[in-house]
Amino acid sequence: MPNQNISGKKIVIIIAFRDFRDAEYFIPKEILETAGAEVKTASNKIGTAIGADGGDTEVDLLVSEINIANFSAVVFIGGPGCLEVLDNEESYRIAKETVSQNKVLAAICISPTILAKAGVLKGKKATVWSSPLDGGPVRILKENGAIYEDEPVVVDGKIITGNGPGAAEEFGKTIVEVLTKE
Repeated sequence: MPNQNISGKKIVIIIAFRDFRDAEYFIPKEILETAGAEVKTASNKIGTAIGADGGDTEVDLLVSEINIANFSAVVFIGGPGCLEVLDNEESYRIAKETVSQNKVLAAICISPTILAKAGVLKGKKATVWSSPLDGGPVRILKENGAIYEDEPVVVDGKIITGNGPGAAEEFGKTIVEVLTKE
């Protein structure tokens, strides 16, 4: 394993204020911090955000306050609350700016659909959460020009997507790897 030190890098993780997916937030956050990154948490409200499984975390800034120039990477977390409060123009703007400034953009679970709707997955390989009963997320990716791959974690350049909580550890480690190569 190469030197996975990303100290000096600032990363913003975007979560829903209610019902973000705990494992997808806490596991990658710990991996990123252990590798030396400074991690900020952004949400749709300031205060203590509560995960779908009962974990909680303090929110550092609002999604609307994110200045992409200050960060090396932007990470969208999934969970039941994600599309309710994060599937909007503000998130699309952030996804587009992250790509246009050549920063790392990552999304896990259902949140890659936000990247797809922002138009940043056109022609890019990506994965997303789906189930036998709900193929909607995969359809959204394909309708927006993404090349869907049924893998836990998919990397295309500086865009990293993960398909759910089971991929959280690999997702976190992959973000570190991509940032190490910068």
